[in-house]
Amino acid sequence: MCLAIPGKIVELAEFSPGGAVLGTVEVAGVRRKVDLGLLKDDMPRTGDWVLIHVGFAMTKISELDALDQMQLLTMLGETEQAMQEVRGYGLEDGVEVK
Repeated sequence: MCLAIPGKIVELAEFSPGGAVLGTVEVAGVRRKVDLGLLKDDMPRTGDWVLIHVGFAMTKISELDALDQMQLLTMLGETEQAMQEVRGYGLEDGVEVK
């Protein structure tokens, strides 16, 4: 199943070559870097929420929409799969936040 997982931007960083922009997102206590390049025309800021898929931020969403999306994933029994996806992006080691 393809999952779009909500994450909150907690840090922004620009990397070269190519000027790729990565952001650190937090999803249910796990922090991971995601590529923000698809949102270059409406770049998120720290505190914004985004839907992420396979390491890419796909779109900005509201906090309410993020909470609704997590609730939907829980209702569908997909929360663990979503967390496995977040942990598996491979852009850096995940950091568990408690």
